[in-house]
Amino acid sequence: MKVEQNCWRPSSGWASEPGKGLSDKAQLILLFGERPLLKNTKLIQDIRGFYPRAHLLGCSTAGQILGTQVYDNALVLTAVYFENTALQVEKIKMTPGGSRMVGEQLAGRFDKNRLKHVFLLSEGLNVNGTELVKAFSDVLPAPVVVTGGLAGDQDLFQETLILFDGQAERDLVAAVGFYGDAVEIGYGSMGGWDSFGPERLVTCSKGNVLYELDGCSALELYKKYLGPHAQGLPATGLLFPLSVRIENNEQRLVRTILSVDDKTGSMTFAGDIPQGSHAQLMKANLERLVDGASGAAEMCFETSSAARTELAVLISCVGRKLVLKQRVEEEIEAVQEKLGPQAVLTGFYSYGEICPGASTEKCCELHNQTMTITTFYEDVRE
Repeated sequence: MKVEQNCWRPSSGWASEPGKGLSDKAQLILLFGERPLLKNTKLIQDIRGFYPRAHLLGCSTAGQILGTQVYDNALVLTAVYFENTALQVEKIKMTPGGSRMVGEQLAGRFDKNRLKHVFLLSEGLNVNGTELVKAFSDVLPAPVVVTGGLAGDQDLFQETLILFDGQAERDLVAAVGFYGDAVEIGYGSMGGWDSFGPERLVTCSKGNVLYELDGCSALELYKKYLGPHAQGLPATGLLFPLSVRIENNEQRLVRTILSVDDKTGSMTFAGDIPQGSHAQLMKANLERLVDGASGAAEMCFETSSAARTELAVLISCVGRKLVLKQRVEEEIEAVQEKLGPQAVLTGFYSYGEICPGASTEKCCELHNQTMTITTFYEDVRE
């Protein structure tokens, strides 16, 4: 495996001459950037010219990761050449209320023979991430693991885009499958938030829409706890996610708000909040957030048979970025320290993270407010 990176910024252009190294050898280009930059047709077409044989896959973000730096208003490019690994890329258009169907159809397009891993990127606003990733887990054979994330849009929640080859589109889901035994892939996901306040019963919900907690309007209760922060919903909700506990399951899932509806008193989340589960508010603990990123990196060694990492794709929640502020790069530095200086880091800040949970073996789940990492190493002797 060979990897090269670059960064384009409106004020200065490319950081270095693009395509000079891998050029037509690269098979995959990961592109993470601001929404307007993904819509820059000339910029994207130039990239296709630099890497004429590569598939372009990426999304709009709430911040881009390049090495141990976090950028805003930039387009981060990571070109990858695999010596003994085949790729298959697919996309599908999202339909309202059809997240599970979309997931089943997209997962069904992948050749299952020697499929090792799927990296998935989804639009971030009109999707039920829980249903999407559950469909992938149900359709793909058990050994195949799915990781990835939901596109972001800073803290604006206006529009998210998925880039597939030469075009950035709304309401799109795209994925790349990795084939063969040469590639070793690890994954890890961890949070670092503290719960507070009483645990409440979810008395009315439908999928990822929450209506009532303890028989009362969920939105009104939420606003009561947020106080002055309630004026900035849904963006301020990123600072106070919900911890969801499902009966007979010790693992807690974290959920953040995508939108609110004052007329119905409801809140829409990135993933399901099952009726009958219990929910509790959470708040940030800066040191634990950084420790969580480090813990996610450690998990990657536990889930991969490779002793080292060549490339790591980091997907961290926008809520973590808003809380950490000027300390945001500390969580990236913690990951680099664990993975080692040879690991090339790329990634983005998202509206949701996709990775198996700590207690679910290889079953894919939608997470919020976590640092989720996918690591790659290729055995060239294969």
